[in-house]
Amino acid sequence: MSQFRVGLVAAGYIADIHAEVLRKLPGVNMAMVADPVLARAETLARSWGIREPVDDAGALIGKVDAAHVLVPPNLHRRVAEPLLRAGIHVLLEKPMAETPDDCAALQAAAAEGGSALHINQNFPYHPAHVRLKAAMKANRIGPLRHVSLLYNMPLRQLDAGQLGHWMFAEPRNLLLEQAVHPLSQIDDLLGPIEAIDAQPQPSKPVADGIELITGWLVSLRCERGTAQLQFSLGQRYPVWQLNAIGDDGQIEVDMIHNRLSVTTPSRWLDAADSLTGGLQRAGGLIAGSLGGALAYAGSVSGLTGRNDPFFRRMQGSIGAFYKCLGAGKRSRGELGARLVVACCDVARRVNGPKALPRPALPEAEARYDVVLLGGTGFIGRHTLAALRKEGKRVAVFARSADNLPLLFHAPEVGVFRGSINDRATVRDVVRRAPVVVNLAHGGGGATAAAIEAALVGGARLVAEEALAAGCRQLVFVSSIAALYLGDRHAKVTAATPPDPEYDRRAAYARAKALAEKAMLAMHREQGLPVTILRPGVVLGQGTSPFHSGIGLYNREAHCAGWNRGDNPLPLVLGEDVANAIAAAIGRVETIGRTLNLVGDVRLSAREYTAELARATGRNLTFHAQPPWFLQAEELLKWAVKRLGGRKTGVPSYLDLKSRGLAATFDYSMEQEMLGWRPEQERQLFLAKAFAGYADQAGHAG
Repeated sequence: MSQFRVGLVAAGYIADIHAEVLRKLPGVNMAMVADPVLARAETLARSWGIREPVDDAGALIGKVDAAHVLVPPNLHRRVAEPLLRAGIHVLLEKPMAETPDDCAALQAAAAEGGSALHINQNFPYHPAHVRLKAAMKANRIGPLRHVSLLYNMPLRQLDAGQLGHWMFAEPRNLLLEQAVHPLSQIDDLLGPIEAIDAQPQPSKPVADGIELITGWLVSLRCERGTAQLQFSLGQRYPVWQLNAIGDDGQIEVDMIHNRLSVTTPSRWLDAADSLTGGLQRAGGLIAGSLGGALAYAGSVSGLTGRNDPFFRRMQGSIGAFYKCLGAGKRSRGELGARLVVACCDVARRVNGPKALPRPALPEAEARYDVVLLGGTGFIGRHTLAALRKEGKRVAVFARSADNLPLLFHAPEVGVFRGSINDRATVRDVVRRAPVVVNLAHGGGGATAAAIEAALVGGARLVAEEALAAGCRQLVFVSSIAALYLGDRHAKVTAATPPDPEYDRRAAYARAKALAEKAMLAMHREQGLPVTILRPGVVLGQGTSPFHSGIGLYNREAHCAGWNRGDNPLPLVLGEDVANAIAAAIGRVETIGRTLNLVGDVRLSAREYTAELARATGRNLTFHAQPPWFLQAEELLKWAVKRLGGRKTGVPSYLDLKSRGLAATFDYSMEQEMLGWRPEQERQLFLAKAFAGYADQAGHAG
């Protein structure tokens, strides 16, 4: 393979995956990374040894041979087109573009520059799909005639209420973001799509003034056969299955569990043929399950390296791009363009619900009563409602201003876009009000250092700008994760400090403790007028009831507890947290204090699971686990990783115990100081805690 200088454009989560794959490819040198926020580019560069971080994708021209364009889909054409014209080969994240015209423009730019254009449609590189192709090549089922594909999957952004994501702007976008995955498999098996018939599911309300179509039944005629796709998102139980039917048998593929089974006819009579067919299917399932377990063990131990299906998909797609480049082949994004055409064709079948327009831009010198950072999140939406109920003018600061509920369109609300890691935009919005409420978390990170930089660094930046602007009060919203809560005999009050042994805690809890300590230090040393509020386990409309504060939900039907599950948990409703935030504003007696926001309805994890099962009509089970057992599991995993040569820290028993939330809370001072009364009636609390989920099941709680 030739040597390629490579640039990454955008430094979000997916960039780390691309970098991890590229590091293993021969002949590839990660030379540059570009992101409009230079700090993000610098962080990614440090993580992967990339020597030149820049803030403009145009700086790659003349310095790299290939670029991975990882920006949101609405920016694909704008960013990739000049790179292609300049002769840079481009690997573009799916979907190729928003419209067929945009796809054609990208293809023309690639032809003009003599560049290769490859779309990262990685589903055909899923290991189960690869085995399916091998079975077909071996003629296991004869000529392929029909493919049936069921794609019934959860959608994290929908569950989290992140409706500003590009995919929710209109039905076409959701198809471009998600349906291209199964459609790429169908195209790979049966050739280009020639005809489509599609029927959407009814739209459903997901927020005030916002409706979405999240499912379609699509029939397709392709070059070499027919197909049917049942596509549904926002579902509770994930199913991603493909059934390939040939003249001499069928192949069933479970993509989630990476299993494949082949059923072909035998020479025997019907009864015996049914038995042999069942044994064939069972054998395939057993072999696939054992193979998956062995692959996981090899990956965890470090003996085989990372080999999960997602990573192998990315390896296959990215590797194919560089294999083609090395062989001198110049694809022009033909597959990606076909899939965009198909999605747009499906979307044209309905005049579906559109996203609400962005709120009007605030006036240049607009002033407000409160600045709300992170105001479009779960607690932020409730807080905005509480502040507006008091008649306050609110400036909302968030990463996205797209598809916001009607509450954000009121003339008394100004919506500002930006990141709390960007000092200039923070400075501009903080100067507009005497009170700042900081709900923003600053983004995540793959390492403890990155999480600390995001949470603590973002909190410091906001506090510094609030001081510089002369704000009267900063309300910093932290979390009870900053406390040690593993002692059943301990009583937590407003005087309880952050965990003094924060260095022995997991990355998130450690960062929260450090952020609180930083705010209190700035109060003592610089006079920062800060009030710190620590919500408990926050529930309610707009967030999932399958909360990690209850236990570990590897699967929704099973909650693996952090302990026996018999201690009362510090639960609180999102709307009650919002009311406490509103009540804290202007109360000088709260400045320099840290208050815990815990509700009056205190269910144990066992009781909570039983109530959630009753509300949703589902079979939900709580599994008690003593902390020592959890620690033994973690130590075993740690030992296997270390034996395999992987460097990893010793798991923290302190953190595992704290997750059980066994300590008792005395929050009488908080209620008295704030004049705050959270919901006390149990059934009303439960109805609000499970709102949305109980309604979906038709079993109102």
